[in-house]
Amino acid sequence: MTFRLNKQEWFGSIRADLLSGLVVALALIPEAIAFSIIAGVDPRVGLYASFSMAVVIAFAGGRPAMISAATGAMALLMVTLVKEHGLQYLLAATLLTGVIQIVLGYLKIGVLMSFVARAVVIGFVNALAILIFMAQLPELTDVTWHVYALTALGLGIIYLFPYVPRIGKLIPSPLVTIVVLTLLTMVMGIDVRTVGDMGALPDTLPIFLWPDVPLNFATLQIIFPYALALALVGLLESLMTATIIDDMTDTKSDKNHECVGQGIANIATGALGGMAGCAMIGQSVINVKSGGRGRLSTFVAGLFLLIMVVFLSDLISIIPMAALVAVMIMVSIGTFNWGSIQGLRTLPLSTNIVMLSTVFVVVYSHNLALGVLSGVLLASLFFANKISHFMYCDTHLEDQTRIYRFVGQVFFNSADKFVDTFDFKEPISRVIIDLTRAHFWDISAVYALDKSVYKLRKEGKTVELIGQNEASKTIIDRFGIHDKPEEIEKVMGGH
Repeated sequence: MTFRLNKQEWFGSIRADLLSGLVVALALIPEAIAFSIIAGVDPRVGLYASFSMAVVIAFAGGRPAMISAATGAMALLMVTLVKEHGLQYLLAATLLTGVIQIVLGYLKIGVLMSFVARAVVIGFVNALAILIFMAQLPELTDVTWHVYALTALGLGIIYLFPYVPRIGKLIPSPLVTIVVLTLLTMVMGIDVRTVGDMGALPDTLPIFLWPDVPLNFATLQIIFPYALALALVGLLESLMTATIIDDMTDTKSDKNHECVGQGIANIATGALGGMAGCAMIGQSVINVKSGGRGRLSTFVAGLFLLIMVVFLSDLISIIPMAALVAVMIMVSIGTFNWGSIQGLRTLPLSTNIVMLSTVFVVVYSHNLALGVLSGVLLASLFFANKISHFMYCDTHLEDQTRIYRFVGQVFFNSADKFVDTFDFKEPISRVIIDLTRAHFWDISAVYALDKSVYKLRKEGKTVELIGQNEASKTIIDRFGIHDKPEEIEKVMGGH
C-alpha cells in the first residue's frame, strides 16, 4: 500500500478541482452536523471526521475525485454504542474499523464487486437519489414561502448559469447558487433557517486523541461487533460509490486499494476525535458535476471544510439552508438513473425485479447494505434459475443399452432435474451416462450423480460414466462415492 502521488491525478485540473472542492466543503457542513446528531455526538465529531476522511483518502484512496466523510449509513450503526458506552468507545471502534478494513483490503475483498449485478447498482443509485431528496423534505416542511422561493431560485441558477456566455463554464453553478442566495438573504433581511441553526461549529483545530478506554478483552467484546458492521457497510458504500464515479468519469479505480485507503482514513479519523466514515455518493456526485476530477478536489474539500468551520464560522453560519437544499435536489435529480424507468418496458422482468427490490429495501430500511445484499441475492437466484434451464439430455436406446447424453451446467438448482431425467424402472441391462458436454459445479451436482447411479444399480443395471471434462472429473473423483459400494450404500440406503 502506497500513497498516491501521481502528478496527473493531483494537478491535472487545478482550477476545476479547487472550485469543486469548495462547493463540496460547503455542502459537507450541514450533513456532517446532521449525521453527528443522528449518532448522538457533538457536531465537531462529525465535522472533524469529514475533514480527516477527505484529506487522508485524497492520498490513500484508490479513486480520484471521490469524497469520503461522515455518512448517515455509518451514523445509524453508532447510535446504540454511543448511547450505552459513550464517545470514547466510539473512537476506539473507529480505530478498529480502520484496522478491519485494511485487513479486508489486503485480502482482496474488492473483487466481490464483480458479483454485484448492474441491476443492483442501478437500484442502489436510484434508492440513494430518493433518500437524498427525502432528506431535504424536513427543510421544506412547515416553512415560509421564502424558503420555497429561494430553493426554486437556487435550482434555476444551478441549471441556467452554465449557459451564461464566457463565465458559465468557468465557475460551478452550485457555488454561484450558494453565494447568490446568501447575499440575497443578507441584503433583503430574509429570515430563514441557516447553517448556524444546525448546531455550534467548532472553534479549535482537531488534536491527536487516543481513546480513553481500557485496553483489554472486555473492551474488544464491546467494540468489535460495531467495528465489523461499520467496516463492512463502509466498504460496501465506498465500493459502490467508486463504481458509480467510474461510470460517470469513464475511468477505472483500484477497489482493493480503496479498501485499504478507507481503513487508513478511519484510523486517522479515530485518532483525531472523529466518527467512522466512508465514501459519500451524494458529495462525490457534486464534486464530479462541479468539474472535480483529481485527488486535489478531495483534499481541498477536507481542507476548506476545516478552515471554514474553525476560522470562518461566522460567515459560514449565515448560509441559508435553502441554498444547500437546492444543491442536494440537483444531486438527487442527477444521481437518479432516468433511463431505468424506460427500461421497465424493455428489460427482462427479472432485471426489473432486482432493481425495484433494491430500491424498495434501501428506501424502506434506510440501510444501503441491506438493500444491496438483497439485490445481490435476488440476482443470484434469478441467474441460477436461468442457467438451470439450459441443462438438457438427449437419450436413445441401443441394444438394451440406454445412453443419456447430458448438455449444460449441473449444480444445486439443476441437480433434481438431472436425477429426474433417468427412467430407473426401464427394463434394460446397461446405462451409459455421457458427460462430454456437461459440467459439474458443486457437491449438489455430485450427490445427484451418486444418487442416480445408486438407484440404477439397485434396479440391476450396469452403469458406465464417460466423457467427463477435467474440472468435472476432479470434483466427481474427490467427492463422489458412486464407485465406492460400501459408502454409497451407507449414504443412499435410506433414500
